[in-house]
Amino acid sequence: MSWLSSLKSVFSPSKEVNEEAVQNVLQNYMLPHSSHALKDRITQVNVQGEILQITINTFPEEKEQLQQIHDELADALEQCGIKELNMHVIQQKTGHKTEGGCGHHHAEGESCSTQAKADQATPKSNLPPVVDASTPATQATPATETDPNNPPIQKAAPQQRDVPKHPRIQNVILVSSGKGGVGKSTTTVNLALALQQLGLKVGVLDADIYGPSIPTMLGNAGRTPMIESENFVPLDAYGMAVLSIGHLTGDHNTPVAWRGPKATGALMQLFNQTLWPDLDVLMIDMPPGTGDIQLTLAQRIPVTGAVIVTTPQNVALMDATKGIELFNRVHIPVMGVVENMSTHICSNCGHEEQIFGAGGGDKLSEQYNIPLLGRLPLNVKIRENADAGKPSVIAQDDAAESYMAIAEKIAAKLPQAQKDKSRIF
Repeated sequence: MSWLSSLKSVFSPSKEVNEEAVQNVLQNYMLPHSSHALKDRITQVNVQGEILQITINTFPEEKEQLQQIHDELADALEQCGIKELNMHVIQQKTGHKTEGGCGHHHAEGESCSTQAKADQATPKSNLPPVVDASTPATQATPATETDPNNPPIQKAAPQQRDVPKHPRIQNVILVSSGKGGVGKSTTTVNLALALQQLGLKVGVLDADIYGPSIPTMLGNAGRTPMIESENFVPLDAYGMAVLSIGHLTGDHNTPVAWRGPKATGALMQLFNQTLWPDLDVLMIDMPPGTGDIQLTLAQRIPVTGAVIVTTPQNVALMDATKGIELFNRVHIPVMGVVENMSTHICSNCGHEEQIFGAGGGDKLSEQYNIPLLGRLPLNVKIRENADAGKPSVIAQDDAAESYMAIAEKIAAKLPQAQKDKSRIF
């Protein structure tokens, strides 16, 4: 099977990738300082979302041009929607065809036809099989041995400092947890509403692609955003601009059964192809864990800081620690920790009990030298009001004051917008 047939059979791009343009780039690229075409060297092509993996044959004398080949291809493919190029190199031991020669190394007196027969008798290098589009990207690396001195070339992943700022969003705050079930989404909507009550213009983006709950908590489940000039118009919830994948699936029963590249592509579309109003803060409700979506956010969305939500129990703390470590590695500041379900007061007798343990937030705060922003109670009213689409800050239940106090600490950490001195107004 040719590489072109391979491309057509495994092509599983995101909507932003232009298949025909990718094919044209690969067919028309000429190797540097050579009359040879790249298409004659390609043995395998695989596309997963916005990531393209390519395997090519090279020769020892071309070693110095490998980085140039990768960079030029990456730049050209970026115009086709490919965000990452992984180029795997198989270095051949014999030289390739030169001007006036056949390209084979002959023993003295040996003719080209003799060598050609030998070539036919000798099996070619074991080319990797075509990778099925359903295979995860982590398993798509060809199994063929490569020269240890020529490892696969990959374009460096972008860093937070390189990500351009959104033209209408001043600050992006991630609300994250290492594990599910700790009340992250409830905390997100209440902190967003509390920041709004402090006078900030706030929006909410539900990045929990696989388990979106923001529509229910903000009382607009079942509504679908309008589309204007191929962009989503965010929905309104208590004066905030809100958008979730849950607004696009149509009901509560439709599962989002997507692999990583498609899920991250959907997230980027919700962020970039939405007509967000001018916002002081966009709160992003993150999915649990430290996977594809977290890494995509770190590399492609400008983030002001992250808020970690945990419960006091050891299992939640272990996972929250992983989340903090991830943000440290990708250079996203952790603004602080919120200890949720910290204590429970019996509605019958008034007895206070730490059901999930005590001091967990303090441990994280001390271990990573980050502030404990506040503690929130385990209170049935918080759950009831969120389920009814009227979060605590709107319903003004017993937890509303705690959310306001945490929001004040977060607002104090936001960088002040710099006024453009060249403007009159």
